[in-house]
Amino acid sequence: MTTDFDPGPLADATVVADGGQWSLIFVRALPRPPEEVWAALTDPGRLDQWAPFAAARDLSVTGATTLTMVDGPDRTDLPATVLRADAPTLLEYTWGDDLLRWELAPDGDGTRLTLRHTFAKRDEAPMFLAGWHLCVAVLGRLLAGDPVGVIRGRDATAHGWDELRAAYAEKLAG
Repeated sequence: MTTDFDPGPLADATVVADGGQWSLIFVRALPRPPEEVWAALTDPGRLDQWAPFAAARDLSVTGATTLTMVDGPDRTDLPATVLRADAPTLLEYTWGDDLLRWELAPDGDGTRLTLRHTFAKRDEAPMFLAGWHLCVAVLGRLLAGDPVGVIRGRDATAHGWDELRAAYAEKLAG
């Protein structure tokens, strides 16, 4: 793990009511074109370098799969179904009871990534935002050719998760 990891400033993020549930909308610029970001979102080997879970298979194909939450030595399998995989612009899948929708758009030489994460309890939004913030910061470094190693589960608290959660809670309250 790199000691100079800086997760960067808060992302453009909001939470909206969504049909009896809540959706957080998290937007971040990434330094590589959509095709490269797409590969990092769908390839199990690449996902394992930045995501909070390990994927049982390539996510670029629709259908059922398993996403395994990783927290140190603990592993929790959650059912998932890839609903849409329109390379390299839209990936949508369930993750347990949640829904993740990743939209990729060209942004100069890079990509504008928009994640819409739909879930049940609004008070979980700051936690999810802090987690995605760290994961996408790790993804950005990975794509830039300067990997820092995956940060997930308990390890996130050593990399600013608590501070990010508090800052996102304040941002959402304001």
